Amino acid sequence: MEIQSLGFRTDLALLQKAGSQVEDRGTHLVIRTPDNPTYFWGNFLLLAQPPAPGGEREVVGAFRTEFPVAAHVSIGIDVTEDPGDMQAWREAGLTVDVATVLSASAVVQPLAPIGDVEVRPLESDDDWEQRARLGQVLYPSTSEESYLAFARGKNAQERALAGANGEGGARYGAFVDGTLVSTAGIFVTEPGVARFQTVETHPDHRRQGIGAAVVHAAGRHALERLGAERLVIVADTDADAIRIYRRLGFEDVQRQVMLELRDPEWAEV
Repeated sequence: MEIQSLGFRTDLALLQKAGSQVEDRGTHLVIRTPDNPTYFWGNFLLLAQPPAPGGEREVVGAFRTEFPVAAHVSIGIDVTEDPGDMQAWREAGLTVDVATVLSASAVVQPLAPIGDVEVRPLESDDDWEQRARLGQVLYPSTSEESYLAFARGKNAQERALAGANGEGGARYGAFVDGTLVSTAGIFVTEPGVARFQTVETHPDHRRQGIGAAVVHAAGRHALERLGAERLVIVADTDADAIRIYRRLGFEDVQRQVMLELRDPEWAEV
């Protein structure tokens, strides 16, 4: 199956580099991350095209067959434009997310963040543990045990992606008085292309220019040190973050369709 979606193509490149398994069934891909089974978008189905009308529940059933013990459902569709009416998926019990894929070949210098902020790559074990703890703040309904198991698994994957010498990428963070308050990962997916991963900012430090500073620093790192010529980032179409990315020089290039059913304890702030 040849993937058309730039978002999913870069997603899968990073997942496979980090050890996830991809099975090609012709009409769809099955993606598994055995080391992190609660990772929604590390354990999902990617459809080559939308199902025939009325086939949405059958696809959900196929997910349940492939992942019989999963507490979630995650299904992607390999399209690049807005898919139109998605009500049948909602009636099948799924939340519909039509995200925007953006790309840039350079990044615009943002305004300096408010306050005394240090922006640098995560390096020490403590830096990475702070990253896990920051993510937990954004999921207040999730138990500490469940979230940290997931987040530490993601940390291990990203540290492996970065490589011993940082040749594969980095995760940047903004620190205020030694505390991590914002973070963004950037990793090489193929020669000349780097993909952002999980941009997060503590709610108390939003709208202060900190997130923009972190994304800018990570983008510069990829362009200047990783040989990237194209940066790719995916954002919620209606969220505040997409406006930040556009001001940094990113332009909309595609849509990415993601369908989910997740336990209410994983609701994000």
